[in-house]
Amino acid sequence: MATVTKDAAPKPAGPANGRENADSARRRGGPRGSSDRRPGGQDRRPAEPRVVELPDQVTVRDLATLINISPINVIRELMNNGVMANINQQLDFDTAAIVVSGFGYEARPKQIIVDTPAAEETVIDPATGVAAPARPSTLRQRLLAKEAADMRERRPPVVTVMGHVDHGKTSLLDAIRKTNVAAGEAGGITQHVGAYQVEHEGRKVTFIDTPGHEAFTAMRARGAQITDVAVLVVAADDGVMPQTKEAISHAKAAQVPIIVALNKIDKPNANPERVRKELAENGLTPDEWGGDTMVVPVSAKQRKGIDDLIEAILLVAESMDTIRANPDRPAIGTIIESELDKTRGPMATVLIQNGTLNLGDSVVVGNVPGKVRAMFDFRGHRVKKATPSMPVSILGLSDVPAAGDILEAVEDDRVARALAAQRGSSRAKDTGPSRATTLDEFFAQAKAGKARKLLLIVKADNDGSLQPIVDSLLRLNTPDAEVSIEIIHRGIGGITEGDIELAVASGAVILGFEVDMDTAARRKAELNKVDIRTYDVIYKLIEDVELALKGMLAPKIVQRTVGVAEVKQTFKISKIGVVAGLIVRSGVAQRNARARILRAGKEIYSGKVSSLKRLTEDAQEVRQGFECGLSVEGFVDYKPGDSVEFFIEEEQRPA
Repeated sequence: MATVTKDAAPKPAGPANGRENADSARRRGGPRGSSDRRPGGQDRRPAEPRVVELPDQVTVRDLATLINISPINVIRELMNNGVMANINQQLDFDTAAIVVSGFGYEARPKQIIVDTPAAEETVIDPATGVAAPARPSTLRQRLLAKEAADMRERRPPVVTVMGHVDHGKTSLLDAIRKTNVAAGEAGGITQHVGAYQVEHEGRKVTFIDTPGHEAFTAMRARGAQITDVAVLVVAADDGVMPQTKEAISHAKAAQVPIIVALNKIDKPNANPERVRKELAENGLTPDEWGGDTMVVPVSAKQRKGIDDLIEAILLVAESMDTIRANPDRPAIGTIIESELDKTRGPMATVLIQNGTLNLGDSVVVGNVPGKVRAMFDFRGHRVKKATPSMPVSILGLSDVPAAGDILEAVEDDRVARALAAQRGSSRAKDTGPSRATTLDEFFAQAKAGKARKLLLIVKADNDGSLQPIVDSLLRLNTPDAEVSIEIIHRGIGGITEGDIELAVASGAVILGFEVDMDTAARRKAELNKVDIRTYDVIYKLIEDVELALKGMLAPKIVQRTVGVAEVKQTFKISKIGVVAGLIVRSGVAQRNARARILRAGKEIYSGKVSSLKRLTEDAQEVRQGFECGLSVEGFVDYKPGDSVEFFIEEEQRPA
């Protein structure tokens, strides 16, 4: 909260005029002795003005309280300076500073320090003089590092379950819930809030119920990593599949231990040994084979091995000294999910990561202030407090926050509003979302001594191409190389939204060989400025990476989408051929652009625009909402419902 300090006290008033000074001060609305003069014109104001610390934003009411005068006098002073305001009007720092100076105060900025992961701290390496990320880097690690050793208590581990589709992730979560959560409770779970806790021999485990590894990484991309342990579900009758490999990559990038739940062991065609071999080939060597990955056989359908799985989670958690928190401090947590309820208003599910959240606490979530009016546990029961690793649903926020935003309990409503306004101003100035590193940026960082490792995601059309590419890239790592390459994910098939999420979260570059990219992934890549390079010649891919490491990378040709249209019907025109009748859905259709034809979200052709007409006239561009006729060189197979993306190619030179 803003505070007032006194740098110099006013000279004391004599006995004869003390009452007169107080009365005159009250009439003017100023503090005692703030602007009175001695007989003969001698100024009785202190030699140095008193200091008031102000936040970036403050209401008229709060400002009046800070300097102990009537809000009416603040409004009057604002009017004298040409500003019309009411008692609840928000004033910026400069305006508030002018007001308080009229009452004998000097304004200074109030620095509000919060434990948010907005920017990763850096330290200077004394040997090289190079700035590098400081460790610990995740929010939970930074929170723990600030607590005294005697204040750190063990908390329940937080677990995320991931795996390939149809391998039994949902069934396993249901089995855990029914076996542990709803036991002895009439009616079972009455409300599901995105996370829940189970208890095993007096010890608790928190499970985060996410749609999958993409949501897991999307939250980590926002700096809100909350998982302590990842459980990878693998079907014993199916083995390691593409999504399994993606989940492994996401968990390793998050640097969390992985436990494998070997599901469907009850099936007659289950082959656990084959699955263990495939896991070892993907870097997860089972502990039975001398590795450090626990593989627990389970059957979600028959509810077998569930207790063994929870026991394994607790064993891994006990070996990690970082799963601790200080419950005796104001709460800090992460929003898991949020919604606007028609009857209750904004609701949010928050996982408490440090401290204790109490009913009635003033909070700020991102740039959303609020007060905890009601709090529910994962069963839907009202609770009065939430301790570390406990998920709760809260009411009382002024707006719906975003998943991944950080909740912090603060001193009072005034601080919550001021901090929310300060963050809102900062977000407005933000240049955009987090994004991955480009090859050009990597070279610039390496040249300045700020980068030592290039992270890559490699996708290819088949395994016969993928393995030679990976082997060739890894051969670029030499003992005397100043920078090295790490392939954090490799896969077969097109570039997906999951690949984009992983690139944003880890700062990786995506390399594709003979693969395409769906529309949703392309748009997400453009939004986050992810560097995606596709090739049809292997040696060119290897050469580009090698040149990037050496700082000799040639200019990159990038595609920028300028408009999207939909084919409504087709026409056959003599001397021209088949023409598509379009309506522009977004952006502009440009005559000098190239066009990409997509059917059911997949690209089927790409070529130069040969003709663009508006009614019967040639047009250079057609804007959103208007219809036009289009022909693309070399293509006539338009179908109603096809999408047409107009894009231009630009040369992007190395930084």
